[in-house]
Formats: sequence, structure tokens, C-alpha cells
Amino acid sequence: MLREFTAGDAVGQRRGLVVRNVLLEALIVAIIGAAVAFAANAISPRGLNLARDYFPNAHITPTATNGAQTATRTNALSPAERLAARFRDEGLQLADSNQAIKLFHDPRYSQGLVIFVDARNDDHYQAGHVPGAYQLDHFRPTDYLATAIPACQMAETVIVYCNGGECDDSENTAILLRDAGIPKEKLFVYAGGIEEWTTHRMPIETGARNSGNLRNNK
Repeated sequence: MLREFTAGDAVGQRRGLVVRNVLLEALIVAIIGAAVAFAANAISPRGLNLARDYFPNAHITPTATNGAQTATRTNALSPAERLAARFRDEGLQLADSNQAIKLFHDPRYSQGLVIFVDARNDDHYQAGHVPGAYQLDHFRPTDYLATAIPACQMAETVIVYCNGGECDDSENTAILLRDAGIPKEKLFVYAGGIEEWTTHRMPIETGARNSGNLRNNK
């Protein structure tokens, strides 16, 4: 029994040695082949640049569509920024209260080079408007265009307003003026409107334009 076990064990050892020798030879051949391949690639003018990523798109994580990306950027803006962006798309400019008040006190205002345009109807206009403001109700444009258009053409800056808040009459009236040929560069929409104007205790004129009936809201 001992002789049979020893003989079988010797056979197994020889087989293992043969397998290891074969694997070692294969590894040596693979190493030599790889070295030759790298050397040939380096020498060849058509060799591959091993540091280059030949499939760059494979590493890019799919993103949302352009529409979704635009919506994400838009949602990241404040309400005022979204409104300003919308006005820019329409060729208009947004004016805040500070700008409107500054323009009202600008010396050019008394010269007719800065004007305000009230986009509301007769009842609202008569009840109180920015002193000296021209009226232009876009629902009845023919009643006011003959007076408003020449004033807008002569002015350097035109500020259109309505009640403020969700009122869009000022925007529509500004678009009307733009389409009538008033350069968009001088068109501003005062989104805060008459509500913000009175909140800042700015003067209000009642009745007709230049009536002289002023209310200071103090």
C-alpha cells in the first residue's frame, strides 16, 4: 500500500510540475508579446495614443432635455428675475421702484424726455395717476395714440405702469408701443405699478393730465 501511494503521489507531482511549467511559459510569451506590441505601437506613426479617451461620451451621465434644463434654470430664479427674463424675451425692460422714483426726479422729466404712461382705464386714471403721466389703455388704443405716440417718440425713456401685482396691462401696452415703432431700448415696464408708487408715498395726480390736483400720500 505504501509503494502504491508513493508512486501515485510522484505522478501527481510530475503532472503539477508540467502544468506550472506550461503556465509559466504562457506567461513569459504573453509578457514578451505585450512588450513587442507596445514597442511597435510607439514606433508606428499610426500608433494609438494610450492616454487618450477614444470614447468620451461613454463617461457622460445622461442629462435632462434642453427644455427640462431651461425649466430648472427658470425655477431657480426669483419672481422678479423670471419677470425680467420674460420682458427681455419680448424686447422690454423691467423697472423697479427705485428706478421709477429716480426717473421721476430726473431733470429730464420736466423736459418731456422722461415720461410715464398709465395703461389703465379712465376710472382708474382719473382716480389717481403719476403726475403728468400719459394715458394709453391698450383695450381702446385709438382714443390715446394720437397723444401718446408723439410723446413717446420724443422721449428718451418711457415708463409704462398699471395697478401692479398681477396686472399685465402695462406689459401689453408696452408691447403695443413697441409694435407701433417706439424703440425697445427706451421702453421700461414698472411692474410695481401705482400700488408700489403710493406705498413709497410718491405724489398722485387726480383728474386729467396736468390738472394740478396733487395728493402727496404722506
